[in-house]
Amino acid sequence: MTTSAQQPPEAAAPRSRTVVLGQNQYGKAENRVVKIVREGATHHIKDLNVSVSLSGDLDEVHISGDNAAVLPTDTMKNTVYAFAKEHGIDSAEQFGIHLARHFVLSQPAITRARVRIEEYAWERIEDPSATDPDRPRHSFVRKGQEVRTAQIAYDGERWEVISGVRELTVLNSTASEFWGYAKDRYTTLKEAYDRILATDVCARWRYNWSEDTEEMPRWEESWQQARAHLLRAFAETHSLSLQQTLHRMGARVIENRDEIDEIRFSLPNKHHFLVDLEPFGLDNASKDGAVYLAADRPYGLIEATVLREGAAPSIPVDLTNL
Repeated sequence: MTTSAQQPPEAAAPRSRTVVLGQNQYGKAENRVVKIVREGATHHIKDLNVSVSLSGDLDEVHISGDNAAVLPTDTMKNTVYAFAKEHGIDSAEQFGIHLARHFVLSQPAITRARVRIEEYAWERIEDPSATDPDRPRHSFVRKGQEVRTAQIAYDGERWEVISGVRELTVLNSTASEFWGYAKDRYTTLKEAYDRILATDVCARWRYNWSEDTEEMPRWEESWQQARAHLLRAFAETHSLSLQQTLHRMGARVIENRDEIDEIRFSLPNKHHFLVDLEPFGLDNASKDGAVYLAADRPYGLIEATVLREGAAPSIPVDLTNL
């Protein structure tokens, strides 16, 4: 005889004729994974935050409470850690592909998997005077606030891989202007012909690889090169507006990386204002040795997508949806 806890409900809940279930998904969020690979005395670290989300034929669990099609989120967590051991972590993108493929192909009710990954970079702590090739190399320091991102979606046939970076803080101490803008009775901003330009880069770029029959990009190399192009474009553009700099950053990635068709930016303008030091008898008008107030808010927010000609936009306009 089964216990009361094992018995099904006496009667299923009545099904509404006026209410239908809309889009739904479920998963295990923010699985923190740290993997250490040891090559003798030299160690390597991968530090990820992995979130898995599944969708498919899941009406019954919502409507009647039937869990037959539901893979427990605890199982998803276990799979993330097991795959880190079994498959390794060559790149965030490749690791996400392994996971997405597994969940879609192993679960009959699941038709789409989305894996979001954040990667935190660590730098090795080195003694610049050390020359012994067998010296211990197992100490690291967290590399700033910058976070590498990846989102992998798979429906059993086609892939969508979106990589990116956020909290990549950059600053030009000159070669930036802002003038000739529209003015009305409320405008008090003075035109600037030599200003500081600073932002926290949040960028997402979409690869044109979508099928297993196509040659897969070299994820690690591609991400590193895309990031390098972003930085070089920021540094080398004499900016008349942050919008112009944004466009040049995106264009440089598209022009130099054939595997990338679309890149979306969200760039806060981190304003720096000259401090009025005249009350203290100090001249702060000269750019040499000038003192600025770094204002954290409010801030201008510049957002745009740059596309390869002929490519259709796919990255959400609001990057917080990624």
